Amino acid sequence: MTSSSDIQVADPIAPDLVPSAQAPLVSQDQQLQPGSRAHARDGDNASGWSPLDVPTHNLRLSDWLFRSREASFLWLIVRFWLGYQWANAGYQKIWGSERSAFWFGGGAGVKGFATAGIFGSTAGKGGASYGWWAGFLHNFVIPNASFIAKVVSLGELLIGIGLIVGLFTGAAAFAGLLLNLTYMFSGSAGVNPMYAMLGVLLVLAWRNAGWIGLDRFVLQNTWTPHRLGSVFGRLLHRRASVAASPQ
Repeated sequence: MTSSSDIQVADPIAPDLVPSAQAPLVSQDQQLQPGSRAHARDGDNASGWSPLDVPTHNLRLSDWLFRSREASFLWLIVRFWLGYQWANAGYQKIWGSERSAFWFGGGAGVKGFATAGIFGSTAGKGGASYGWWAGFLHNFVIPNASFIAKVVSLGELLIGIGLIVGLFTGAAAFAGLLLNLTYMFSGSAGVNPMYAMLGVLLVLAWRNAGWIGLDRFVLQNTWTPHRLGSVFGRLLHRRASVAASPQ
């Protein structure tokens, strides 16, 4: 007779059904959730322009506006309009009606602009917004008016071309924003507030604003988050290896 202790009872739970401690349980809904790692791996592409990089905790409107491919058509219109304005302004200063005051003529246009800003600041009627900025105009801009006029003229032209063709769109928009701030600090409003507002939006939308443009090809393997992380990681690893190596 066999004793009860000799009888081996099979484990009712199959070993392959026991969850491993190293493999956490992930529900099917979590695997298919947009923005999750599993979902991003399925839809990721080498170009880095996929909207699957969008974290799920962000607002849907901002995700669509600043990271989706569909919104790139909207940014194309903004780029064309703002780019034409910048390109035309630079063209007029180099070859057009304003060339005698900027590209030629010793930068008379910049000198007059800076002088008006300083005078308005001292008279309390507009002009430079702050005293330190008026000092900057007086001590740096006016003595270097000829050189600054050429830089501004060529810069406006390049900003416009960059926005139109979608090449380094975020950098071009940021450069235009800096010029807008310079003009507004000096007491000139005009179209600068509108240009600045559009420039800020293009800077925020750098991931998809140039997707219909050269950025789609130039930045496809360069400015994506995982690429930036790997580049910085390699640099830090190399620096740590050099520091740890024996002298």
